Amino acid sequence: MMSVALPLYDRKALTPGIVHIGLGNFHRAHMAVYLDDLFNMGLGHDWAIIGAGVRAPDAAMREALKGQDCLSTVIELDPSGKKARRVGAMIDFLPVEENNAALIAAMSRPEIRIVSLTVTEGGYFINASTGQFDPADPAIVADAANPHRTAFGAIIAALKARRDAGIPPFTVMSCDNLPGNGHVTEAAVVGLARLSDPALADWIKANVAFPNGMVDRITPATGPRERALAAEFGLGSDPVPVTCEPFRQWVVEDNFPQGRPPLEKVGVTFTPEVHAFEMMKIRILNGGHATIAYPGGLMGIEFVHEAMAHPLILGFLNKVETEEIIPYVPPVPDTVIADYHQLIVQRFSNPEVADTERRLCLDGSNRQPKFIVPSVRDALAAGGPIEGLALVSALWCRYCAGTEDDGTVIPPNDPNWDQLQPLAMAAKADPQLWLNGLASIYGDVAQSDRFASAFGRWLTRVWTEGTPASLAAYLDGKA
Repeated sequence: MMSVALPLYDRKALTPGIVHIGLGNFHRAHMAVYLDDLFNMGLGHDWAIIGAGVRAPDAAMREALKGQDCLSTVIELDPSGKKARRVGAMIDFLPVEENNAALIAAMSRPEIRIVSLTVTEGGYFINASTGQFDPADPAIVADAANPHRTAFGAIIAALKARRDAGIPPFTVMSCDNLPGNGHVTEAAVVGLARLSDPALADWIKANVAFPNGMVDRITPATGPRERALAAEFGLGSDPVPVTCEPFRQWVVEDNFPQGRPPLEKVGVTFTPEVHAFEMMKIRILNGGHATIAYPGGLMGIEFVHEAMAHPLILGFLNKVETEEIIPYVPPVPDTVIADYHQLIVQRFSNPEVADTERRLCLDGSNRQPKFIVPSVRDALAAGGPIEGLALVSALWCRYCAGTEDDGTVIPPNDPNWDQLQPLAMAAKADPQLWLNGLASIYGDVAQSDRFASAFGRWLTRVWTEGTPASLAAYLDGKA
């Protein structure tokens, strides 16, 4: 039986300082691990996490974690050897309620100085065509009429309660993969508040901190393989173990008026230049994921490391990155961009992680406008090449048609699948229908004749010749 590292601190002596909304795999392998490291050093014991969720599926996670005293199993998948630990940074998980009463009450407590979130890239109610908060989103309209149903509605209610009681506001910290995630979170909270209480919205804007941050760690979904790994460590009773790569990174603005844990002691970078790190990561890593996702998905490749071992997919990634993405990534402090690219290739190729192509293909309608379209826009503005990025988009469209190259059915893999699939099928005959039908995703890029022409050519080629031949043609410069 392999050994498992346990918390070195007395968990009963911890007191809460953070409420975290969204207890998925990424949070438990990232922020919770950093705090666990800090607590193991004997520091920051008044910054323990109270977990929370606002969706019905969060109740299942609560049940699983409460059943093991809120401990999370985290297994690092290093090719040189796996390591498991039990992370004890969370000390409670609130009931998941439709009106979020328990969550609002917890966030209203004076000792809670940070409220953090991992609610996915699609959970911030952004209009993709404008890049701004969308007050007309049905969930936002419903929350304004019947408050506190969303995470942001609950945050607003707790901030109001603190203001009325004379308690300083907590800091709101997004840990999601979004450009300017602090600004995006502020727009959602202030924008929702403004629909029902403009004075409160003004107070929030003037008094609440929303630091920007960049987070990074590849964390696959949990399935039978991950549970089997936990069993190898004698933790077979854990229904929700987390596996992850050894690498992790967290860069954040130091904007915490009510204080923060001394996370710099465990490797967190505090800097006013988060935007530079963030753009590098979102364009190169997340954009890279999108680049290899759909060719692998269409070719029936299950795992990311298997896709990276395919010379056409690896060649496609490297060419798109070096010629069409990296040229528009600004300099990053103490970082060589070319070295970062090579690090990404190494991380994607780690066979132990066993991340799936299907996970990378998930939710393209939220990921493409954040991770691919901005690179297209920059390349068009600079007059640079866009053939590879157009092929990435064409492969996404082809994937959304719902079959692999060999005809194997692709199960729905996007919240908007019912809209995307018929549109993708119609685009087989008229590619412009895809761009016109997804104006909220492509924005002004859809109006570019150069991009539309390239997209149409590649989509036709993928349909008629298949994915491998299309990749080979791109690598040979045969657009």
